[in-house]
Amino acid sequence: MTKKITILGSTGSIGKNALRVIDSLGSNYDLVAISAHTNVKLLAEQIHKYKPAYAAITDPSCYKQLKELVSGEDTKILCGPNSLVELASLSEVDTVITAVVGAAGLAAVLEGAKTGKLLAIANKEPLVIAGELLVKTARSNGARIVPIDSEHSAIFQAMQAGNADEVQKIILTSSGGPFRNATAAEIQNATLEDALNHPTWDMGPKITIDSASMMNKALEVIEARWLFDVPVDRINVLIHPESIVHSMVEFIDGSVVAQLGTPDMCLPIQYSLTYPERKKGITSHLDLTKLGSLNFATPDLELFPALRIGFEVAQKGGSSPVVFNAANEVAVEHFLSGKIRFVQIVELISAALEDHKEVNSLSLDELLERDKWAREFVNSNVDSI
Repeated sequence: MTKKITILGSTGSIGKNALRVIDSLGSNYDLVAISAHTNVKLLAEQIHKYKPAYAAITDPSCYKQLKELVSGEDTKILCGPNSLVELASLSEVDTVITAVVGAAGLAAVLEGAKTGKLLAIANKEPLVIAGELLVKTARSNGARIVPIDSEHSAIFQAMQAGNADEVQKIILTSSGGPFRNATAAEIQNATLEDALNHPTWDMGPKITIDSASMMNKALEVIEARWLFDVPVDRINVLIHPESIVHSMVEFIDGSVVAQLGTPDMCLPIQYSLTYPERKKGITSHLDLTKLGSLNFATPDLELFPALRIGFEVAQKGGSSPVVFNAANEVAVEHFLSGKIRFVQIVELISAALEDHKEVNSLSLDELLERDKWAREFVNSNVDSI
């Protein structure tokens, strides 16, 4: 049976790797639709190569240029933020890979859940911002969520070794980022260059900064809470510099099942497409004899306050995760532009969490309203931190 695939965010790192995986898997994996925000040139190249039935450019100012670049193709070109919703709900599509950074793709992911798709989620925001709503919508409409994020894919794979009620603990691993061996003073004085110097992964600037602050792991704790329906006090984080053990699950009998592999996002992308089967892929195989040793350590929550706050936010639920994520996104933008210091990212997040009014059981509109409020709060207070 041929799988019909939409990629939301085909010009980003995950999207480009997903296309490589689809190429390697062969004719039973058919690319129906792709999207980008502003990368017109690369999107046009992908349209020429893959000839999808649909493509979307979410920035309306790029529409005319894209139409001109692909004027000889039969691909239907959609435009604007709502075009993602249309791509996610296409009746001929059964699998939606979502790799749109930020809250921009949230409505599309929820639409995919409403229409019973298999949702291969690479970005953290859908489960962080709307975890309860998304999981409930997916369950009620027969949709399946398969994570692409390497840590959650590892947990998802490890959980195949037992039943959900047999899980004792989820253990998320973290490379520790560029500051895993840093002192408090070094983190206090960290430059942009320092924060972008990730020792393991080659990622975009926003995700790299999140790794440096361990905000990425804080978001993953929130994700795991909803995705695997596990109480927050049964989610642990360990620093694992080698990034070989992607995460682990401890079962009630004492068994710990880990998923190991080379640091390559193509592996979790491929598993999301072939699940529940496994197929030969393009990821290089792990040679255990060359590893030497694997190291693990408990993260220092004083040095990485974003992770400590993340556990608190995951426990609270409600509107806190929305504010936590949105405030971080805007604060990171200000750090990348040189307006604030690295440590002020967390200071702005904390201020937003303290100022907002907690609300539970949010609708999509209410979630987006809270997201908007948090962004405006950070922008209004960036000069006073």
